[in-house]
Amino acid sequence: MIPFHDILVFAFAAFILVISPGPNMIYLISRSITQGKKAGLISLLGVACGFLFHILMVAYGLTALLFAVPLAYTALKVCGVGYLLYLAFQAVRPNGTNVFAATRDLPADKPGKLFRIGLFTNVLNPKTAVFYMSLFPQFIHPEHGSVAAQCLQLGFVQIAVSFSINFLIIMSAARAARFFARQPAWISVQQWVMASVLTWLALKIAFSKAK
Repeated sequence: MIPFHDILVFAFAAFILVISPGPNMIYLISRSITQGKKAGLISLLGVACGFLFHILMVAYGLTALLFAVPLAYTALKVCGVGYLLYLAFQAVRPNGTNVFAATRDLPADKPGKLFRIGLFTNVLNPKTAVFYMSLFPQFIHPEHGSVAAQCLQLGFVQIAVSFSINFLIIMSAARAARFFARQPAWISVQQWVMASVLTWLALKIAFSKAK
């Protein structure tokens, strides 16, 4: 099993991912504001199931890759560092995304459709796939057991973090939108804090010891 310290670091990385603006967040906030909290929660269940799809694909894909290609870990480590630095730049780049300003009006849909849209929004979200493929290998050690089992462990940690934070976002979406509309300076503060944390994570991974 993965050491508890590594789980905490990974959970922190998952937290940074979930608060980074992206298709999932924009969809959930839009749905919550235009159709209510219940619709947002049903959509969130679909998003969570989409994570399961990515977890299974990565778990068995990484198992094959890490044992078949000796340099695969190094390559994925470089990808992980690059991805985090890319997210850091996206957070502070000029005209960056304000997730509350990016929300849009959506038509009222039935629960089944809400679930399906949430599911496919996440299944087709490249941000999720890149996060798993680039960061999972940084926390996986073959000496700790099955690579697939470790991937599943990390995946369920990520789902728990994502579900919890998105639940809070859905519950407070309307109030948060009004707050950031009145206090735009907080958007800039949030962006720079996020960029700093992402850069720290990238440096931590870059200088970690090879497995």
